Amino acid sequence: MPWDFDNSKPIYIQLVEELKLRVISGQLAAGSKLDSVRDLAEEAGVNPNTMQRALAELERDQLVYSQRTSGRFVTQDMELIKVMRNQYATTKIKEVTVALLQLGYTKEELLKLIEEDLKAQEEKQTQYV
Repeated sequence: MPWDFDNSKPIYIQLVEELKLRVISGQLAAGSKLDSVRDLAEEAGVNPNTMQRALAELERDQLVYSQRTSGRFVTQDMELIKVMRNQYATTKIKEVTVALLQLGYTKEELLKLIEEDLKAQEEKQTQYV
């Protein structure tokens, strides 16, 4: 998966966000071993110190933990992952809702748009099965 960075935000914050997203979406499974700092940094195209800083932040958030001789692992705390996933979803929903309400949509119109979008995505998925 490509690592796309936005020059308006610090890289390490973007690394934290991307790695969190990979954990809460299940791309990085609970309990799985992370690649080394050097390998992750190379994959992302960043300095290993920047990746180390991002991983330290994830450790503070308890999404990642270190074992001295074995490396870093994704937390096995499914409740924590669930809470963070819900927080992420709530944030995204608020962003979209605020933006669309500012465009003049009513609550009813928003709900209708969401329902229509979900139906369209469902139909798209059944076409590929």
